[in-house]
Amino acid sequence: MQIIQGGVTAPIGFEAAGIEAGIKYANRKDMAIIYSQVPCVAAGTFTSNVVKAAPVKWDREVIDKSPYVQAVIINTGIANAGTGPEGMECCQATAAQAAAALGLPMDAVLVGSTGVIGPQLPMDRICKGIDKLVQAKTHSPEAGTDAARAIMTTDTVHKEFAVQVDIAGTTVTIGSIAKGSGMIHPNMCTMLSFVCTDAVISKELLTTLVKADVKDTFNMISVDGDTSTNDSFIVMANGMAGNPEIKADTPECKAFYEALHLVNETQAKALAGDGEGAKALVECVVINADTKANARTLARSVISSSLNKAAIFGHDANWGRILCALGYSGADFDPDHLEVYYEGAGKKILLYKDGLGAPYDEDEATEILSQPEVRILADMKMGTETATAWGCDLTFDYVSINADYRS
Repeated sequence: MQIIQGGVTAPIGFEAAGIEAGIKYANRKDMAIIYSQVPCVAAGTFTSNVVKAAPVKWDREVIDKSPYVQAVIINTGIANAGTGPEGMECCQATAAQAAAALGLPMDAVLVGSTGVIGPQLPMDRICKGIDKLVQAKTHSPEAGTDAARAIMTTDTVHKEFAVQVDIAGTTVTIGSIAKGSGMIHPNMCTMLSFVCTDAVISKELLTTLVKADVKDTFNMISVDGDTSTNDSFIVMANGMAGNPEIKADTPECKAFYEALHLVNETQAKALAGDGEGAKALVECVVINADTKANARTLARSVISSSLNKAAIFGHDANWGRILCALGYSGADFDPDHLEVYYEGAGKKILLYKDGLGAPYDEDEATEILSQPEVRILADMKMGTETATAWGCDLTFDYVSINADYRS
């Protein structure tokens, strides 16, 4: 497996573009297209929020029932959530406009939206934007980067990543773009993530792999404890690499899954580290838990704790907040048979051991907590299962950003 430059246009046959459509923002790209030259099988996972945005409903229907997909149209600025029947009509109109411009059936077009909940989409600008996107799309790396930038909202950096992997002697490429900075919490978040691959793989197997991997990647990040209405993770495979079809329970399937996992984990960490106002990426690793489910639960609980996130921002080694978050997670364990550590800057310090706080140097702890990446390690001493979750510190800037996000 090899990390390469690029994003969604890295695999064979995929094109993209990002343009200014004036949806909400001025003087910035706010619409994107991802297009495959041939039909794709597709798989996706979506928000667990009961309140689901219209694009989520549209995409679930298309992925479940359509024989193939070939394009995605994404806008930022307006989420098309809480918009009633008109919101679904906007999805249909978006897909119809793109289908006509691309010469596709309407049910081969997916849509994505992110931004403020409530307002209706300005369909005149959306339709004009689609025509511009169709004219602008190319296979170039720059076009993929433009698409990555066009889907940003409060993100401070665009997020794209690509790898190549050998499948039975054939090079297969997986490329992705993602966005997300706030309203991010386990069980998906206000993120959009699109993965393109030229692998030959069935829809059924792709769906199985996508649903398995999201449990340990995008569902293990938290910025602020809010699960969004719009989160969507979609993978499209067009088969243009020409590899022998990937089959379940084979070395080729394992290699493809590991490559997909690297892409998703890298993007998940990028989202967590770019949390609104964040100064540090925070990682919680739980080891020696009794079950995988409990390991995930414990790691997510620590990474989601606002008190713990605030302590890290203040460079305060308040291990009691870690212990508290482990305790209310819902997973059962013995607090008198447990170790907690901080790691960072090449150092590792013991904070808590078997029911008591451990002696440590406060200055050394402050140095660790001042790093751009901080790790919390919890050794549960109960079994062999491990899980990792990612988040960020909670800063003054987070409140500032979200105090006037709508206006």
